[in-house]
Amino acid sequence: MNETMVCAVGNVATRPVHREMASGESTRFRLAVTSRYWDREKGTWADGHTNFFTVWANRQLAANAAASLSVGDPVIVQGRLKVRTEMREGQQGWMSADIDAVAIGHDLTRGTSAFQRRQRAEQTAGPAPRDRSEPNWETEPGDSADAQASIPQRQPEPAAVT
Repeated sequence: MNETMVCAVGNVATRPVHREMASGESTRFRLAVTSRYWDREKGTWADGHTNFFTVWANRQLAANAAASLSVGDPVIVQGRLKVRTEMREGQQGWMSADIDAVAIGHDLTRGTSAFQRRQRAEQTAGPAPRDRSEPNWETEPGDSADAQASIPQRQPEPAAVT
């Protein structure tokens, strides 16, 4: 299916609204994207036009966005662009641009963020999680033969021909 995928960099303009519905969780917020340009006459950067998008997140992304985002946060949103034209007060031409988000993250060029992995409900009820720390490859062998078998073996590189 042909879809218009976009990547928008801007600021969270409204408080994220989170809803739990029969079809699953959903969160929406407005994203303000302002272009910047170099003003040669003034010798400084200036703000251009601001575009506003309604960002929709669903399922686990919705829960994580609601828990992580606040008004003013610089974010990067990737998703499907949907432009709608509607009739309002008898006049056609009212347009809105929505982004059905597939990924949302803080813009790390403008600050820092601390990632925290969320536990799924079925993970917390199960057995204790396996240690996933990075092994010391120089001194520690693999913990089992099946784990070693799942690691792809590196093929020798062909000799260079001169």
